[in-house]
Amino acid sequence: MTTLIVIVFVLGYLAIASEHQIHVNKAASALFIGVVCWTLYMLDVDRITPSSSVPTWFADKLGSHGSATEHLSREYLVEGQLLHIVAEIAQILFFLMGAMTIVELVDAHEGFALITQRIRTKNQVALLWLVAWITFFASAVLDNLTTTIVMVSLLRKLVHETQLRRFYAGIVVIAANAGGAWSVIGDVTTTMLWVKDKIGTVETILNLFLASVACLLVPLLVMSRSMSGNLPEIQSFQESKHTKNLEPWHQVLFLSLGIGGLLSVPVFKFLTHLPPFMGMMLALSVLWMISEFVKHTLDEKTRTSTGVLAVLQRIDMSSILFFLGILLAVGALSATGLLGSLATWLSNTIPSNWLIAILIGLLSAVVDNVPLVAAGIEMYRMPENDSFWMMLAFCAGTGGSCLIIGSAAGVAAMGLEHINFIWYLRRIAPWALLGYIAGILVYLTQAKLTGQM
Repeated sequence: MTTLIVIVFVLGYLAIASEHQIHVNKAASALFIGVVCWTLYMLDVDRITPSSSVPTWFADKLGSHGSATEHLSREYLVEGQLLHIVAEIAQILFFLMGAMTIVELVDAHEGFALITQRIRTKNQVALLWLVAWITFFASAVLDNLTTTIVMVSLLRKLVHETQLRRFYAGIVVIAANAGGAWSVIGDVTTTMLWVKDKIGTVETILNLFLASVACLLVPLLVMSRSMSGNLPEIQSFQESKHTKNLEPWHQVLFLSLGIGGLLSVPVFKFLTHLPPFMGMMLALSVLWMISEFVKHTLDEKTRTSTGVLAVLQRIDMSSILFFLGILLAVGALSATGLLGSLATWLSNTIPSNWLIAILIGLLSAVVDNVPLVAAGIEMYRMPENDSFWMMLAFCAGTGGSCLIIGSAAGVAAMGLEHINFIWYLRRIAPWALLGYIAGILVYLTQAKLTGQM
């Protein structure tokens, strides 16, 4: 049955990749494989996870109120695996919905116009570099998912030609993942390694900053050569178009609250040790309450278009459902032990640990990097700040840029800009891979010069 699960996942993955060719929304394909993979697992759970292999802690937890022994595997699948994975997915989805709502709320009050009006350059190459480096440093402070949502929203105000904006969104994905790799709060995988005491805050910056810069700089240099001239003139017309009766203080207030709310999320996590989505929900609630007071200063037409209820209708739910489906499918691969078996096979086949880290990074472009890193944490017992952990943090954080669905940033950009999988594979992926290799070479050189390898 595990073979059938892999086949379903691969076929579903191909359906997602060829969304525009088969005319089936990627969210539908993702939801299908997510549910079917878990269904197939349940149908053969007694063989895949027999009662004898159910963890003792779960059997003890059920105690005398538990089911009969023959049903223990099914109980464990639902309560010990599926619901646990659903809880982790829910954290990501709530975080995403909160971030998207905050960004849309700021946009509805034309807060981003304060920034776009100050970006005077019309040159395509200059704008590419500006957007890339803003994303790079912002993602280290926020996280790559939130940063991508914010930057794509800004690009909508700056670039109105669809294909060109998707090209910019591609560099945003690369920059967001590269920027998140050198900060322990910039990417979920580096955060995992940090929480598990595998890497330190300062050590991560010192070891991975130059590699992350190279990861962005190389594709940026190459992609700049294919661009020239100025942005289309239609931009000026659309930027000067105002349909809402908003005062400057409305824009300043919601831009400040939006950016402040997003920046407060990692601080909230650090101070309270609660999951990041809790901080995001707190930030959203504050903005929501303030918007309820502010709306009384607006006319009826503006109030209708800037209210939170109106903003919620603009949230792309198909992207949320795509996240749900693809993470459910990957969770099934992890729960059945397929990802763990893959990690063990890599360890037995490849003698070099840093080669394993590189391969895990490339695999993270196909499947979620979280279970891959989680498997790596459980498999290896290197000391804190070992070169393997640093390499794993970099590779797992940046390898996902090689495919549009390989990272949270990529999936967010794909949903927001409706980027075609094949288009990204042809136009962006080769340069993302080149940057990935460049970053690895820089890290290896730095590690050898400092005696870490």
